[in-house]
Amino acid sequence: MALGDHPRRTVVYGGLLVVTAMLGGTWLWTSAGVLPGWLRTVLLVLCVPLALTGWLLTFRDLTPSRRRRR
Repeated sequence: MALGDHPRRTVVYGGLLVVTAMLGGTWLWTSAGVLPGWLRTVLLVLCVPLALTGWLLTFRDLTPSRRRRR
């Protein structure tokens, strides 16, 4: 395995995406007067695919596949 090529690193990236989406969505939800309504809505909608991507990266199966016996 090369330096920086660890297979479990993907789980950390996924967790960071989920946390980023949660914190960003919370900030957007509570800051009603800071941003225009249309921009706030667009950014909240963009938090959903960000969180789903992070969830998929975090909870995907990283175990090596087993060979079937004949």
